[in-house]
Amino acid sequence: MTPAFYIILAAQFFSSLADNALLIASIALLREMLADQSQEPLLKAFFTVSYVVLAPFVGAFADSRPKGNVMLITNSIKVAGCAIMLFGVHPMLAYAVVGLGAAAYSPAKYGIITELLPAEKLVAANGWMEAATVLSIIFGTALGGFLSSHFTHTWLVAHIPSITLSPAFTAITIICGVYGLAAYLNFLIPDTGTRYGKQAHRPIALIKDFWHCNRTLWSDKLGQISLAITTLLWGVAAVMQFIILDWAQADLGKTLEEASAMQAFVGVGSTIGAILAARFVAMRRATSVIPLGMFLGITLVSLLWIRSVWIAFPLMIGIGALAGFFLVPMNAMLQHRGYVLLSAGHSIAVQNFNENLSILLMLSIYAGLKYFHVPLHTSILFFVFLITTLMYLFYRWYVYNRTHYDADKLIEEVAHHEHI
Repeated sequence: MTPAFYIILAAQFFSSLADNALLIASIALLREMLADQSQEPLLKAFFTVSYVVLAPFVGAFADSRPKGNVMLITNSIKVAGCAIMLFGVHPMLAYAVVGLGAAAYSPAKYGIITELLPAEKLVAANGWMEAATVLSIIFGTALGGFLSSHFTHTWLVAHIPSITLSPAFTAITIICGVYGLAAYLNFLIPDTGTRYGKQAHRPIALIKDFWHCNRTLWSDKLGQISLAITTLLWGVAAVMQFIILDWAQADLGKTLEEASAMQAFVGVGSTIGAILAARFVAMRRATSVIPLGMFLGITLVSLLWIRSVWIAFPLMIGIGALAGFFLVPMNAMLQHRGYVLLSAGHSIAVQNFNENLSILLMLSIYAGLKYFHVPLHTSILFFVFLITTLMYLFYRWYVYNRTHYDADKLIEEVAHHEHI
Protein backbone atom coordinates (compact mmCIF):
# COMPACT_ATOMS: atom_id res chain seq x y z
CA MET A 1 0.00 0.00 0.00
CA THR A 2 1.21 3.52 -0.80
CA PRO A 3 1.56 6.34 1.79
CA ALA A 4 -1.34 8.14 0.09
CA PHE A 5 -3.60 5.18 0.86
CA TYR A 6 -2.88 5.51 4.59
CA ILE A 7 -3.69 9.24 4.50
CA ILE A 8 -7.03 8.36 2.86
CA LEU A 9 -7.55 5.69 5.52
CA ALA A 10 -6.89 8.18 8.35
CA ALA A 11 -9.17 10.80 6.78
CA GLN A 12 -11.95 8.23 6.45
CA PHE A 13 -11.46 7.11 10.05
CA PHE A 14 -11.81 10.57 11.61
CA SER A 15 -14.65 11.66 9.32
CA SER A 16 -16.61 8.50 10.08
CA LEU A 17 -15.65 8.73 13.77
CA ALA A 18 -17.33 12.14 13.91
CA ASP A 19 -20.40 10.88 11.99
CA ASN A 20 -21.00 8.09 14.51
CA ALA A 21 -20.23 10.21 17.58
CA LEU A 22 -22.63 12.86 16.29
CA LEU A 23 -25.41 10.28 15.90
CA ILE A 24 -25.23 9.35 19.60
CA ALA A 25 -24.89 13.00 20.65
CA SER A 26 -27.94 13.85 18.49
CA ILE A 27 -29.95 11.09 20.16
CA ALA A 28 -28.93 12.56 23.54
CA LEU A 29 -30.03 16.00 22.31
CA LEU A 30 -33.44 14.63 21.22
CA ARG A 31 -33.86 13.16 24.69
CA GLU A 32 -32.94 16.48 26.28
CA MET A 33 -35.68 17.98 24.07
CA LEU A 34 -38.10 15.23 25.28
CA ALA A 35 -38.78 14.24 21.66
CA ASP A 36 -40.75 11.10 20.81
CA GLN A 37 -38.51 8.00 20.67
CA SER A 38 -39.67 7.19 17.14
CA GLN A 39 -37.61 10.21 16.00
CA GLU A 40 -34.34 8.51 16.97
CA PRO A 41 -34.12 6.05 14.03
CA LEU A 42 -35.35 8.88 11.79
CA LEU A 43 -32.10 10.72 12.57
CA LYS A 44 -30.24 8.15 10.49
CA ALA A 45 -33.01 8.26 7.87
CA PHE A 46 -32.58 12.03 7.47
CA PHE A 47 -28.82 11.48 7.20
CA THR A 48 -29.37 8.83 4.53
CA VAL A 49 -31.92 10.59 2.35
CA SER A 50 -29.20 12.73 0.73
CA TYR A 51 -27.49 9.56 -0.55
CA VAL A 52 -30.69 8.64 -2.39
CA VAL A 53 -31.70 12.09 -3.67
CA LEU A 54 -28.20 13.15 -4.74
CA ALA A 55 -27.16 9.81 -6.25
CA PRO A 56 -27.51 10.99 -9.88
CA PHE A 57 -25.22 13.96 -9.21
CA VAL A 58 -22.48 12.94 -6.77
CA GLY A 59 -20.81 10.45 -9.11
CA ALA A 60 -20.29 13.10 -11.76
CA PHE A 61 -19.11 15.55 -9.10
CA ALA A 62 -16.59 12.99 -7.76
CA ASP A 63 -15.24 12.37 -11.27
CA SER A 64 -15.12 16.07 -12.20
CA ARG A 65 -12.05 16.99 -10.14
CA PRO A 66 -9.26 15.39 -8.04
CA LYS A 67 -10.94 13.23 -5.44
CA GLY A 68 -8.87 14.56 -2.55
CA ASN A 69 -10.29 17.99 -3.35
CA VAL A 70 -13.82 16.55 -3.45
CA MET A 71 -13.27 14.95 -0.02
CA LEU A 72 -12.10 18.28 1.44
CA ILE A 73 -15.14 20.17 0.12
CA THR A 74 -17.65 17.57 1.28
CA ASN A 75 -16.06 17.17 4.71
CA SER A 76 -16.42 20.95 5.15
CA ILE A 77 -20.17 20.52 4.56
CA LYS A 78 -20.17 18.00 7.41
CA VAL A 79 -18.52 20.58 9.68
CA ALA A 80 -21.26 23.07 8.78
CA GLY A 81 -24.03 20.55 9.50
CA CYS A 82 -22.57 19.75 12.89
CA ALA A 83 -22.10 23.44 13.74
CA ILE A 84 -25.66 24.59 12.90
CA MET A 85 -27.00 22.15 15.48
CA LEU A 86 -25.40 24.42 18.08
CA PHE A 87 -27.48 27.36 16.80
CA GLY A 88 -30.85 25.75 17.40
CA VAL A 89 -31.45 23.90 14.12
CA HIS A 90 -33.42 20.71 14.81
CA PRO A 91 -31.08 17.67 15.11
CA MET A 92 -32.80 15.81 12.26
CA LEU A 93 -32.39 18.74 9.85
CA ALA A 94 -28.80 19.42 10.91
CA TYR A 95 -27.90 15.73 10.61
CA ALA A 96 -29.45 15.80 7.12
CA VAL A 97 -26.88 18.49 6.18
CA VAL A 98 -24.12 16.22 7.51
CA GLY A 99 -25.62 13.49 5.33
CA LEU A 100 -25.44 15.85 2.35
CA GLY A 101 -21.68 16.07 2.82
CA ALA A 102 -21.36 12.34 3.45
CA ALA A 103 -23.30 11.47 0.28
CA ALA A 104 -20.89 13.47 -1.88
CA TYR A 105 -17.86 12.27 0.14
CA SER A 106 -18.48 8.56 -0.39
CA PRO A 107 -17.93 8.21 -4.18
CA ALA A 108 -14.65 10.08 -3.87
CA LYS A 109 -13.54 8.02 -0.85
CA TYR A 110 -14.01 4.67 -2.57
CA GLY A 111 -13.34 5.86 -6.10
CA ILE A 112 -9.85 7.12 -5.23
CA ILE A 113 -8.91 3.61 -4.09
CA THR A 114 -9.64 2.15 -7.53
CA GLU A 115 -7.55 4.94 -9.07
CA LEU A 116 -4.67 4.51 -6.65
CA LEU A 117 -4.31 0.72 -6.43
CA PRO A 118 -4.21 -2.21 -8.89
CA ALA A 119 -7.13 -4.67 -8.99
CA GLU A 120 -5.28 -7.41 -7.08
CA LYS A 121 -5.04 -5.13 -4.03
CA LEU A 122 -8.70 -4.09 -3.95
CA VAL A 123 -9.90 -6.80 -1.55
CA ALA A 124 -7.04 -6.04 0.84
CA ALA A 125 -7.66 -2.28 0.49
CA ASN A 126 -11.37 -2.78 1.11
CA GLY A 127 -10.51 -4.91 4.13
CA TRP A 128 -8.41 -2.09 5.57
CA MET A 129 -11.02 0.52 4.66
CA GLU A 130 -13.75 -1.60 6.22
CA ALA A 131 -11.61 -2.14 9.32
CA ALA A 132 -10.98 1.61 9.62
CA THR A 133 -14.68 2.34 9.13
CA VAL A 134 -15.71 -0.24 11.70
CA LEU A 135 -13.10 1.01 14.16
CA SER A 136 -14.50 4.50 13.65
CA ILE A 137 -17.95 3.12 14.45
CA ILE A 138 -16.58 1.44 17.58
CA PHE A 139 -14.80 4.51 18.89
CA GLY A 140 -17.32 6.96 17.42
CA THR A 141 -20.35 5.45 19.18
CA ALA A 142 -18.33 5.09 22.38
CA LEU A 143 -17.04 8.67 22.02
CA GLY A 144 -20.54 10.03 21.40
CA GLY A 145 -21.86 8.24 24.49
CA PHE A 146 -18.89 9.34 26.60
CA LEU A 147 -18.99 13.00 25.52
CA SER A 148 -22.76 13.32 26.01
CA SER A 149 -22.79 11.60 29.42
CA HIS A 150 -23.51 13.61 32.57
CA PHE A 151 -20.29 12.27 34.13
CA THR A 152 -18.14 13.80 31.37
CA HIS A 153 -20.12 17.04 31.42
CA THR A 154 -19.74 17.34 35.21
CA TRP A 155 -15.99 16.75 34.92
CA LEU A 156 -15.62 19.36 32.15
CA VAL A 157 -17.63 21.96 34.05
CA ALA A 158 -15.50 21.36 37.14
CA HIS A 159 -12.30 22.00 35.16
CA ILE A 160 -13.66 24.59 32.70
CA PRO A 161 -16.26 26.61 34.64
CA SER A 162 -17.03 28.77 31.59
CA ILE A 163 -18.91 25.85 29.97
CA THR A 164 -22.63 26.66 30.01
CA LEU A 165 -23.85 24.21 27.38
CA SER A 166 -25.87 21.06 28.12
CA PRO A 167 -24.12 17.65 27.92
CA ALA A 168 -25.37 17.04 24.36
CA PHE A 169 -24.35 20.49 23.11
CA THR A 170 -20.92 20.14 24.74
CA ALA A 171 -20.44 16.82 22.94
CA ILE A 172 -21.49 18.32 19.60
CA THR A 173 -18.99 21.18 20.03
CA ILE A 174 -16.11 18.73 20.52
CA ILE A 175 -17.27 16.61 17.57
CA CYS A 176 -17.02 19.68 15.31
CA GLY A 177 -13.29 19.65 16.12
CA VAL A 178 -13.00 16.02 15.03
CA TYR A 179 -14.54 16.95 11.67
CA GLY A 180 -11.95 19.71 11.43
CA LEU A 181 -9.14 17.18 11.87
CA ALA A 182 -10.61 15.03 9.09
CA ALA A 183 -10.74 18.09 6.82
CA TYR A 184 -7.04 18.74 7.45
CA LEU A 185 -6.19 15.14 6.46
CA ASN A 186 -8.30 15.52 3.31
CA PHE A 187 -6.12 18.52 2.42
CA LEU A 188 -3.03 16.25 2.50
CA ILE A 189 -4.39 13.67 0.02
CA PRO A 190 -2.32 13.83 -3.19
CA ASP A 191 -3.77 14.02 -6.69
CA THR A 192 -3.71 10.56 -8.34
CA GLY A 193 -3.54 12.15 -11.79
CA THR A 194 -6.58 10.21 -13.03
CA ARG A 195 -8.96 12.28 -15.16
CA TYR A 196 -12.29 11.38 -16.70
CA GLY A 197 -14.08 12.89 -19.67
CA LYS A 198 -16.07 16.08 -19.32
CA GLN A 199 -18.96 15.42 -16.94
CA ALA A 200 -22.54 16.39 -17.69
CA HIS A 201 -23.80 19.27 -15.53
CA ARG A 202 -27.45 19.62 -16.54
CA PRO A 203 -29.79 17.88 -14.02
CA ILE A 204 -31.83 16.02 -16.65
CA ALA A 205 -28.71 14.73 -18.39
CA LEU A 206 -27.20 13.66 -15.04
CA ILE A 207 -30.38 11.81 -14.03
CA LYS A 208 -30.53 10.00 -17.39
CA ASP A 209 -26.85 9.08 -17.14
CA PHE A 210 -27.31 7.84 -13.59
CA TRP A 211 -30.26 5.62 -14.46
CA HIS A 212 -28.29 4.22 -17.38
CA CYS A 213 -25.46 3.35 -14.97
CA ASN A 214 -27.96 1.88 -12.51
CA ARG A 215 -29.51 -0.34 -15.19
CA THR A 216 -26.06 -1.38 -16.41
CA LEU A 217 -24.99 -2.65 -12.99
CA TRP A 218 -28.32 -4.31 -12.23
CA SER A 219 -28.26 -6.02 -15.65
CA ASP A 220 -24.81 -7.54 -15.10
CA LYS A 221 -25.23 -11.16 -13.98
CA LEU A 222 -22.49 -10.86 -11.38
CA GLY A 223 -22.95 -7.22 -10.42
CA GLN A 224 -26.66 -7.67 -9.69
CA ILE A 225 -25.97 -10.38 -7.10
CA SER A 226 -23.33 -8.45 -5.18
CA LEU A 227 -25.40 -5.27 -5.45
CA ALA A 228 -28.52 -7.00 -4.09
CA ILE A 229 -26.58 -8.51 -1.19
CA THR A 230 -24.73 -5.35 -0.16
CA THR A 231 -27.96 -3.35 -0.52
CA LEU A 232 -29.69 -5.65 1.94
CA LEU A 233 -26.78 -5.83 4.37
CA TRP A 234 -26.31 -2.07 4.70
CA GLY A 235 -30.01 -1.64 5.40
CA VAL A 236 -29.91 -4.37 8.02
CA ALA A 237 -26.73 -2.95 9.60
CA ALA A 238 -28.39 0.46 10.01
CA VAL A 239 -31.51 -0.89 11.68
CA MET A 240 -29.51 -3.27 13.88
CA GLN A 241 -27.57 -0.28 15.23
CA PHE A 242 -30.80 1.00 16.77
CA ILE A 243 -32.14 -2.42 17.70
CA ILE A 244 -28.98 -3.13 19.70
CA LEU A 245 -29.25 0.26 21.43
CA ASP A 246 -32.86 -0.49 22.39
CA TRP A 247 -32.15 -4.12 23.28
CA ALA A 248 -29.21 -3.26 25.56
CA GLN A 249 -31.36 -0.72 27.40
CA ALA A 250 -34.52 -2.87 27.62
CA ASP A 251 -33.09 -6.38 28.23
CA LEU A 252 -29.70 -5.63 29.81
CA GLY A 253 -30.73 -2.54 31.77
CA LYS A 254 -28.05 -0.28 30.27
CA THR A 255 -28.09 3.51 29.85
CA LEU A 256 -27.75 5.15 26.41
CA GLU A 257 -24.03 5.68 27.07
CA GLU A 258 -23.50 2.04 28.08
CA ALA A 259 -25.66 0.75 25.23
CA SER A 260 -23.62 2.76 22.72
CA ALA A 261 -20.51 1.02 24.07
CA MET A 262 -22.23 -2.34 23.48
CA GLN A 263 -22.19 -1.58 19.75
CA ALA A 264 -18.43 -1.44 19.98
CA PHE A 265 -18.28 -5.20 20.36
CA VAL A 266 -20.14 -5.68 17.07
CA GLY A 267 -17.53 -3.37 15.56
CA VAL A 268 -14.66 -5.38 17.06
CA GLY A 269 -16.07 -8.52 15.47
CA SER A 270 -16.59 -6.77 12.12
CA THR A 271 -12.97 -5.63 12.16
CA ILE A 272 -11.79 -9.18 12.80
CA GLY A 273 -14.02 -10.52 10.01
CA ALA A 274 -12.91 -7.81 7.57
CA ILE A 275 -9.22 -8.47 8.21
CA LEU A 276 -9.70 -12.24 7.83
CA ALA A 277 -11.56 -11.70 4.55
CA ALA A 278 -8.81 -9.41 3.26
CA ARG A 279 -6.24 -12.07 4.16
CA PHE A 280 -7.94 -15.27 2.98
CA VAL A 281 -10.62 -14.45 0.36
CA ALA A 282 -9.32 -13.65 -3.13
CA MET A 283 -11.73 -11.71 -5.34
CA ARG A 284 -12.11 -14.67 -7.70
CA ARG A 285 -13.57 -16.61 -4.73
CA ALA A 286 -15.77 -13.81 -3.40
CA THR A 287 -19.02 -15.57 -4.31
CA SER A 288 -18.05 -18.55 -2.13
CA VAL A 289 -19.09 -16.58 0.97
CA ILE A 290 -22.71 -16.01 -0.20
CA PRO A 291 -24.17 -18.99 1.77
CA LEU A 292 -22.85 -17.41 5.00
CA GLY A 293 -25.38 -14.61 4.62
CA MET A 294 -28.26 -16.83 5.71
CA PHE A 295 -26.60 -17.41 9.09
CA LEU A 296 -26.52 -13.68 9.83
CA GLY A 297 -30.27 -13.52 10.34
CA ILE A 298 -30.42 -16.77 12.26
CA THR A 299 -27.79 -15.68 14.81
CA LEU A 300 -29.83 -12.58 15.71
CA VAL A 301 -32.58 -14.77 17.21
CA SER A 302 -30.35 -15.30 20.25
CA LEU A 303 -31.00 -11.68 21.29
CA LEU A 304 -34.43 -12.79 22.51
CA TRP A 305 -33.03 -14.89 25.36
CA ILE A 306 -29.79 -13.21 26.42
CA ARG A 307 -29.92 -11.25 29.67
CA SER A 308 -26.25 -11.44 30.67
CA VAL A 309 -23.69 -8.89 29.54
CA TRP A 310 -20.96 -11.54 29.65
CA ILE A 311 -22.84 -13.70 27.16
CA ALA A 312 -23.82 -10.68 25.07
CA PHE A 313 -20.21 -9.58 24.52
CA PRO A 314 -18.99 -12.70 22.63
CA LEU A 315 -22.28 -12.87 20.72
CA MET A 316 -21.86 -9.29 19.49
CA ILE A 317 -18.28 -10.06 18.43
CA GLY A 318 -19.40 -13.24 16.61
CA ILE A 319 -22.22 -11.48 14.74
CA GLY A 320 -19.87 -8.67 13.74
CA ALA A 321 -17.14 -11.08 12.56
CA LEU A 322 -19.60 -12.99 10.40
CA ALA A 323 -20.92 -9.75 8.87
CA GLY A 324 -17.43 -8.34 8.21
CA PHE A 325 -16.12 -11.57 6.66
CA PHE A 326 -19.20 -11.72 4.42
CA LEU A 327 -19.46 -8.07 3.40
CA VAL A 328 -15.85 -7.26 2.42
CA PRO A 329 -15.59 -9.74 -0.54
CA MET A 330 -19.06 -8.74 -1.77
CA ASN A 331 -18.15 -5.05 -1.58
CA ALA A 332 -14.84 -5.58 -3.39
CA MET A 333 -16.55 -7.64 -6.11
CA LEU A 334 -19.19 -4.95 -6.61
CA GLN A 335 -16.65 -2.13 -6.72
CA HIS A 336 -14.46 -3.86 -9.26
CA ARG A 337 -17.40 -4.95 -11.41
CA GLY A 338 -18.70 -1.38 -11.33
CA TYR A 339 -15.27 -0.03 -12.22
CA VAL A 340 -15.04 -2.37 -15.23
CA LEU A 341 -18.55 -1.51 -16.48
CA LEU A 342 -18.76 2.18 -15.53
CA SER A 343 -16.30 4.52 -13.77
CA ALA A 344 -15.12 4.77 -10.16
CA GLY A 345 -17.35 7.68 -9.16
CA HIS A 346 -20.43 6.55 -11.07
CA SER A 347 -20.31 2.95 -9.85
CA ILE A 348 -19.97 4.02 -6.21
CA ALA A 349 -22.85 6.49 -6.64
CA VAL A 350 -25.06 3.65 -7.95
CA GLN A 351 -23.99 1.45 -5.05
CA ASN A 352 -24.70 4.22 -2.53
CA PHE A 353 -28.12 4.93 -4.04
CA ASN A 354 -29.29 1.34 -3.69
CA GLU A 355 -27.72 0.68 -0.31
CA ASN A 356 -29.02 3.88 1.22
CA LEU A 357 -32.48 3.39 -0.25
CA SER A 358 -32.43 0.11 1.67
CA ILE A 359 -31.27 1.92 4.84
CA LEU A 360 -34.03 4.50 4.42
CA LEU A 361 -36.64 1.76 3.99
CA MET A 362 -35.40 -0.36 6.91
CA LEU A 363 -35.17 2.59 9.31
CA SER A 364 -38.62 3.83 8.28
CA ILE A 365 -40.04 0.39 9.01
CA TYR A 366 -38.36 0.31 12.42
CA ALA A 367 -39.48 3.87 13.22
CA GLY A 368 -43.03 2.81 12.29
CA LEU A 369 -42.81 -0.26 14.55
CA LYS A 370 -41.66 1.96 17.43
CA TYR A 371 -44.34 4.57 16.73
CA PHE A 372 -47.05 1.91 17.00
CA HIS A 373 -45.36 0.45 20.12
CA VAL A 374 -44.66 -2.97 18.61
CA PRO A 375 -42.73 -5.01 21.23
CA LEU A 376 -38.96 -5.07 20.68
CA HIS A 377 -38.79 -8.87 20.49
CA THR A 378 -41.48 -8.93 17.80
CA SER A 379 -39.49 -6.39 15.80
CA ILE A 380 -36.34 -8.53 16.12
CA LEU A 381 -38.21 -11.62 14.86
CA PHE A 382 -39.54 -9.64 11.92
CA PHE A 383 -36.07 -8.58 10.80
CA VAL A 384 -34.60 -12.06 11.40
CA PHE A 385 -37.22 -13.57 9.09
CA LEU A 386 -36.69 -10.84 6.48
CA ILE A 387 -32.87 -11.18 6.40
CA THR A 388 -32.83 -14.98 6.29
CA THR A 389 -35.50 -15.24 3.59
CA LEU A 390 -33.95 -12.62 1.30
CA MET A 391 -30.43 -14.03 1.68
CA TYR A 392 -31.71 -17.48 0.71
CA LEU A 393 -33.43 -16.01 -2.36
CA PHE A 394 -30.25 -14.12 -3.33
CA TYR A 395 -28.22 -17.33 -3.09
CA ARG A 396 -30.71 -19.15 -5.33
CA TRP A 397 -30.50 -16.18 -7.72
CA TYR A 398 -26.71 -16.54 -7.93
CA VAL A 399 -26.98 -20.29 -8.54
CA TYR A 400 -29.46 -19.61 -11.34
CA ASN A 401 -27.16 -17.03 -12.97
CA ARG A 402 -24.20 -19.35 -12.67
CA THR A 403 -26.13 -22.20 -14.30
CA HIS A 404 -28.02 -20.34 -17.03
CA TYR A 405 -25.81 -17.33 -17.81
CA ASP A 406 -22.34 -18.65 -17.04
CA ALA A 407 -21.75 -16.08 -14.30
CA ASP A 408 -18.52 -17.94 -13.51
CA LYS A 409 -17.12 -16.51 -16.73
CA LEU A 410 -17.48 -13.04 -15.21
CA ILE A 411 -15.75 -14.27 -12.07
CA GLU A 412 -12.89 -15.48 -14.26
CA GLU A 413 -12.80 -12.02 -15.84
CA VAL A 414 -12.36 -10.54 -12.36
CA ALA A 415 -9.62 -13.08 -11.65
CA HIS A 416 -7.91 -12.04 -14.89
CA HIS A 417 -7.95 -8.41 -13.79
CA GLU A 418 -6.35 -9.47 -10.50
CA HIS A 419 -3.27 -10.65 -12.39
CA ILE A 420 -2.93 -7.72 -14.80
